[in-house]
Amino acid sequence: MSALYYDWIANHALRRPESLAAVDLGSGRRFTYVQFHERIGRLASVLRDTYGVKRGDRVAVFAPNTTETFEVQFAAARLGAIFVPLNWRLAVPELRAILTDCAPVVLIHDLEFADRAESFPGMRLCAFGGPSSAYEQALSGAAALAVCETVLLTDISTILYTSGTTGVPKGVIITHAMNLWNTVNGCNDYGLTRQSVFLGVLPLFHTGGLNVWANPAFHYGAAVVIMRAFDPGEALRLIDDPALGITHMFGVPAIFQFMGAHPSFATTELRRLVGVGVGGAPTPLTILNAWAERGVLLQQAFGMTETSPLVLILDKEDATRKIGSAGKPVMHGQIKIVRDDGTDAGDDEIGELWVRGEHITPGYWQKPDITAAAFTDGWLHTGDAAKRDADGFYYIVDRWKDMYISGGENVYPAEVENVLYQIPAVAEACVIGVPNERWGEVGRAIVVTKPEMSLSEDDVIAHCAANLARYKLPHSVVFTDALPRNATGKVHKPTLRGMFGG
Repeated sequence: MSALYYDWIANHALRRPESLAAVDLGSGRRFTYVQFHERIGRLASVLRDTYGVKRGDRVAVFAPNTTETFEVQFAAARLGAIFVPLNWRLAVPELRAILTDCAPVVLIHDLEFADRAESFPGMRLCAFGGPSSAYEQALSGAAALAVCETVLLTDISTILYTSGTTGVPKGVIITHAMNLWNTVNGCNDYGLTRQSVFLGVLPLFHTGGLNVWANPAFHYGAAVVIMRAFDPGEALRLIDDPALGITHMFGVPAIFQFMGAHPSFATTELRRLVGVGVGGAPTPLTILNAWAERGVLLQQAFGMTETSPLVLILDKEDATRKIGSAGKPVMHGQIKIVRDDGTDAGDDEIGELWVRGEHITPGYWQKPDITAAAFTDGWLHTGDAAKRDADGFYYIVDRWKDMYISGGENVYPAEVENVLYQIPAVAEACVIGVPNERWGEVGRAIVVTKPEMSLSEDDVIAHCAANLARYKLPHSVVFTDALPRNATGKVHKPTLRGMFGG
């Protein structure tokens, strides 16, 4: 029999009831652990008694970042139900496909999204967004759930739908054990304790928003401060505020790029920051260096939804010595780099990263064939190109699907992009492969210049020629006003290829 799941919020409500649990910056509300525990207990009763939610049922949330999202997550767990946060940036047909796939008993939504929520026929709805909302009215009239379901660590906690860049979104199964192992694997490396104050800026429908470091912060009894939507100037103001005392933050490279380019970055007090992580995509060295010059070592990490998410973490003491590395494997997990023929790659040899351990998903919701194809002998294929140096540090080179072959040579766009970011006039840059009669594919750089700065195609190509092998050089440059990004801030390359790949 698997070990039991225990409710983190309930434990802290018992041990440190008056400690700050959550701050919702959108509404201005603050909750201690005992207040948060009480609200979660009342919501669990409402879900059971009003909506008939029982073990194994799905409960969906459709909202910007709010503390209510966490209430639904923990209330569902007390019933043995499954939490499904929805990507609010998706179109109605995409959302409808997801709802059809997971078939939630109820959809809890923010009033901001009422029109879209009400467009799903036959869906039972509950809206939050103020003291007079149906959600708050239901909580005020309910008694907290007296007896919780007995839940195992192997039970499903959450279904997180992938962004769908390669087709219809897949529901990644997240167990309670995955959430626990992710907490164990990462918190010490980032100095997370119950005195920490975490600023959450990534969307809560994404594993980065939920699990790096919001859920681990709740596990430790720390405070979680949630931005409804990321704004670089506001994030810097919050970090600068001694009353909040922000100690931890995590984001994708674009988050730190935008903050570093903001006028207030140079004067923001950053000394209270203890652990600041960056992941989700290879981080340009210019971003790492800009923050290091202000005394903040961005600790690179690698993970994915299927791995709960942490796989690799770079220790702070190695942040400048091994700049550009995603670090070494987490304690409770295994990784290897594999050649195309399935054999293990050697040092400095690029191959596909495979991972194995208790923090890995058991599979995809209702998709056994896709699940089987994703694993070999228990090893999950990440789809990421990586290499390991002689000291055992791992480097994420790029996504396999983003690699292109030019004249028989593999070209990894992230390497070229890193060189592009060295150009002072470049604000944003991305590289894609485009068809070429002679070479099969060649690179095309898509560049956003900084305000009031100019740059020519010849300038870009000349800089690359001085810093890259010839076969890696972009053959053309396109200038645009902005790069398309997904909800986490990562460049959405399928959209980019559709716009500039012809």
